[in-house]
Amino acid sequence: MSETRSDGELLRAAADGDRRAFEELYRRYAPWLTARLRGRCADAGVVDDVVQETFLAIWRGKARYREDGDVAGWLWRIGSRRLIDALRGDGARGRLRQALARLRHRDEASAEERVLAGVEHGDLAGALVRLSPELRAVLQATVIDGLTTREAAVLLGIPPGTVKTRAMRARKQLREALA
Repeated sequence: MSETRSDGELLRAAADGDRRAFEELYRRYAPWLTARLRGRCADAGVVDDVVQETFLAIWRGKARYREDGDVAGWLWRIGSRRLIDALRGDGARGRLRQALARLRHRDEASAEERVLAGVEHGDLAGALVRLSPELRAVLQATVIDGLTTREAAVLLGIPPGTVKTRAMRARKQLREALA
């Protein structure tokens, strides 16, 4: 019976060319990354390509883990940035598809939104729920996902200035609600 290796051990072994370690890492994280990216992009084909590109970057050594955070967060940063690149490359057709997907799923709360709504720190959950979907989306992209203003703008299909304005409004509304 084989011993379960830590994420760090798997990454070090994969970086050294251990195919089994890489496959185990993929089995561990690909479904999670796919589900998370599908919350950002309705096109399953684009998401699947991004997940493959993310893991290929690891296998080819283009993405190096520096052991300064958790592996899931590191993979999310790689995957989310690759998704942004894919959406940029898709141009107007991609933005249209994203806009249609947002309209179609506008009333459905994502898993992350449900988690945010369930936070039990003061009235933070209530304050977050009272934000408009547009303000919550900007907070999620910039605060939770750690994207830059430009990256969030591409992801959300809005100008960078709008991202900044919405982030400011969201912070102001949260401060007022929590005061």
